[in-house]
Amino acid sequence: MSLRVRDLHVGYATARVLNGVEFDIADGQSVALLGRNGMGKTTLVRALCGLRPPAVVSGSIEYDGVDICRMPVHRISRAGIALVPQGRRVFGSLTTLENLNVVSRRRAADSDDPWTIERVFDFFPRLAERSGSMARSLSGGEQQMLAIGRALMTNPSLLIMDEPSEGLAPSVLDVIQDRLAGLRSSGLAVLIAEQNVDLALDIADHVLVIDDSGTIAWSGLPEALRGDESLLERHLSI
Repeated sequence: MSLRVRDLHVGYATARVLNGVEFDIADGQSVALLGRNGMGKTTLVRALCGLRPPAVVSGSIEYDGVDICRMPVHRISRAGIALVPQGRRVFGSLTTLENLNVVSRRRAADSDDPWTIERVFDFFPRLAERSGSMARSLSGGEQQMLAIGRALMTNPSLLIMDEPSEGLAPSVLDVIQDRLAGLRSSGLAVLIAEQNVDLALDIADHVLVIDDSGTIAWSGLPEALRGDESLLERHLSI
């Protein structure tokens, strides 16, 4: 599976946010989307997943050769795209185990090693310990683990994450970062929209930087961005 975005223009009722965004994500590639607050990262994530608002004004989003630009959310999910939303948004009235079971899905394109409850619990042992706890009672870090595990239970071929490090304590962030690095080596394609530049550069093999014009202002290798102080200052205020 691969994602191909071309000349994408996206807006809300009162404002255009994205203007001519173009990029590709290849099978198994890990891509970081960076940019200051308000540049359109979450808008792009929502557009890719078919969430409304915003609305796609023009352009194309092709996934595995099919234009998904105006597909309903459930069909995009069934095509193999999973979202870990900003703010986690776990089902608070369900247990950890129920959160995972309720979205469980096997797809025809599944690998020989699909994501199951047991595999998610191996990936995040803390979730196994809290399997019977209501999701609302979990810590922020545990809820983030659950949000990632829940997305993996749909057995996606592309995992999109919106600000996965937001609000996490450093010790928990270390665990999340280690697990995300593990996903990178598993062959799963990943797009991570992040404010934490160090985290993003550590786990990605390609970087996109979005600017205040709503376009991709820079695209390249993490090492190139990390070594260019003027670029970091201009686009990310670092």
